Order: sequence, then C-alpha cells, then structure tokens
Amino acid sequence: MSETPVPGASYAAAGVDIDAGDRAVELMKEWVKKTRRPEVLGGLGGFAGLFDASALKRFERPLLASATDGVGTKVDIARRLGVYDTIGHDLVAMVMDDIVVCGAEPLFMTDYICVGKVHPERVAAIVKGIAEGCVLAGCALVGGETAEHPGLLGPDDFDVAGAGTGVVEADRLLGADRIRTGDAVIAMASSGLHSNGYSLVRHVLLNQAGLDLETRVDELGRTLGEELLVPTRIYSLDCLALTRTTDVHAFSHVTGGGLAANLARVVPDDLHAIVDRSTWTPAPIFDLVGRTGQVERLELEKTLNMGVGMIAIVPEESADAALETLADRGVEAWVAGEITERGDHATGAEMVGDYSA
Repeated sequence: MSETPVPGASYAAAGVDIDAGDRAVELMKEWVKKTRRPEVLGGLGGFAGLFDASALKRFERPLLASATDGVGTKVDIARRLGVYDTIGHDLVAMVMDDIVVCGAEPLFMTDYICVGKVHPERVAAIVKGIAEGCVLAGCALVGGETAEHPGLLGPDDFDVAGAGTGVVEADRLLGADRIRTGDAVIAMASSGLHSNGYSLVRHVLLNQAGLDLETRVDELGRTLGEELLVPTRIYSLDCLALTRTTDVHAFSHVTGGGLAANLARVVPDDLHAIVDRSTWTPAPIFDLVGRTGQVERLELEKTLNMGVGMIAIVPEESADAALETLADRGVEAWVAGEITERGDHATGAEMVGDYSA
C-alpha cells in the first residue's frame, strides 16, 4: 500500500513571497537614489543605513532630534482608490515637520511598510512617494523594511511608518524659553486635511453619509477621493529658511489635537497665545465634514487643522520679514494672533472670533 507524499511546509505556502520582496527592492532603488545626501554611505540593501557623522563637526554643540510617526487611517483612502504614490509625502511630513519644530535640519529617514501581500509595483510606488517627500524635506532616505503579514492583513491592506533624525546647534534650539509677550503668531496654510483626523472624516463622509470617493463634489472642485488624498504639506525647508532670515522663537506643527492644543505645547507657562479665527477662511473640506456630520466647531478644531498646518512665533517687528520669506517660497501665511500674559487663562492657547466668510 503506497502513500501519497505530503509536500513540506514552506514560507511561500504560508503566504510570504520573498521573490516579490526582492523585486520590490529593485523597483524602489531609483527613487531612493534621488534622496541621497553627500553624508550617506553605501547603497540600498544593507542591514543598516550609514550616515557620516563627521559632517556634524561643523557644529559647536550638535543636538540630534528624532521623531517617528505614521499616516493613520488615511492609508485606507489610498487603498480604496488604488493610489499609492502620494501617501509617502504624508509620512515624511508627519516625521520631518515634527523635527524641524525645534529648528533642526532634517538629515535622514527610514521607513517601515507592512503589507498583507507584496505587490512589488505597489510597494515601489509607496517608496517613490516617500523619496519625493524626502527631497522636499531635504533629507536622505537611508533604509527601510517591507514586511509581509499574511493572515494578519488582507492581500490589499498595508500600513506605513517612519523615523527620522535631524540636527540643530544647541544655542539655536527653538522653543518656549525664547517666546516673549507681544510676539506674533504666524499661520502657514495647510494643503488640506493633512494626515490626521481621518477616522472622523471617514466615519462622517463615507460611513454616515455614504459618499462615493469617485464622485465629484462641486464645492471641492474635484472628486472626494482626490481631496482626501491631497498630500500633507512639508514645511521643513520653509521653516529652515525662516530661521535664516528671521529671529524665529518657536514653531508648532499642527497635527492631532488641532491648532490650539499643539500651539499650547510650545508656549511657556506664564504666557498665552491668542489666535483670531477671522484672519482666515478654512478650505471647503472642513465645512463639508462639519456640516455633513453635524460636528461641533470645537470638536472639529480638536481633530482637524482647519487650514493651518504650521505656526511660527516671531518678534512682532519681524513679522513682515517672515511673511515675505514665506511668500517668496510660495507659502501662504498671515499673522493670526499674538502672545500675551497668561493671566486667568487656564490653557496656553485659545482661538477667538469667527472664521471669515
């Protein structure tokens, strides 16, 4: 009596395709190469990315700044639409715009891409977006990891995360200790929703209202999906330009928690930031979310950026120069408020007035 041989278990049979992973690496190499800085050693494929730290000798006392982040549930919109080459911009922005807040120059970044199944072209498109974002931030993409998790993620599911490093001279470190009464609060316009609050946005627009991502929305001037995938603006080089032309005291990156909460993080305990809503009009997407979901204004402001992606705090007499620098770089910006004494205020920042029509 003969028995039919039972094939042995394999990684491929378990759902992990090593060959597809290798193919993805080959496809992404050209994009990673575009981010190369002179301090980067070696190429893609090593176990660790190398950065020549002797470049930091030009600093008297170099402080390294690091940050890590992801892009949240915005990846679900990219997955639904099958658009993978913009989400990387969001990743770089969320990491490097945090780093530049202290005045640090972005140096290098690594990424982590987790997928249910490796589709080489799809992974390469994600890395393409990350590489393009790194170019906009002035940093190198020195390495990363692509992990295939069959059974844990569906074949089309994915997530991305990243970590970055920057450097700042110790005596040029920005923060709360530099801020003074009378300083101007300068708002820099966001490109849209950026990459936070998408759990609320998806719940309101897709689940509650049942809107179709492919449907054109007249008030947005494009399809809903196109609006929701607008990449997060990368402010890193704009902020560094401000530090070279203006006496910047602090920056605040407006992400989860909204404008007031993030601004309060850089305001000293004895001072208070007042932001006047009447100085700008939020883009239509913010009104669409609020109106469709009957979301109260304060809830919107705690969740979304409401049209402001980065804040710079500068001396009042430097405000015009700061605005000129930003305008020259194509960044819409305006004086949105001021720094005052804390007084009886319970928090470090508040928003007053009504948005302009």
